[in-house]
Amino acid sequence: MYYVNREQIEHRLHVIPELVQVLESTTALQDKTLIERYAEERSLHLAIEIVTDVGSYLIDGFIMRDASSYEDIVDIMYDEKVIDENLHKIFTELVRMRRPLVQEYFDDCRKGYHELTVQISASLERFSHKVLEYLDKEGIPT
Repeated sequence: MYYVNREQIEHRLHVIPELVQVLESTTALQDKTLIERYAEERSLHLAIEIVTDVGSYLIDGFIMRDASSYEDIVDIMYDEKVIDENLHKIFTELVRMRRPLVQEYFDDCRKGYHELTVQISASLERFSHKVLEYLDKEGIPT
């Protein structure tokens, strides 16, 4: 039997509604203030961390193959049928944003992220549902 830390997964998933709220409010704005831009960027960064943290807990707990990168974490969740093809596509694009958000934050690319931001809110909510559904299907107790 393997050990899946459902409590830690759920702690991370519970942050999603707040991220969705921030992303939806900043996405609706044409001209973002500095604070709104930073809120959007931080929310995208946290979304990346949640997806990859949850993916890592699943990979470790179910003893799936080792991930070599953030994209690989998303690929493994897709291969193991935790997420569907649409979420795989969106989250692959999302994790590719990590480097610009975390390491290249000084570049002009910061001016406005994001067509992807519009899709992220609904995708995060679907991700949360899919992960919990997967854990239930695998018999991991709450």
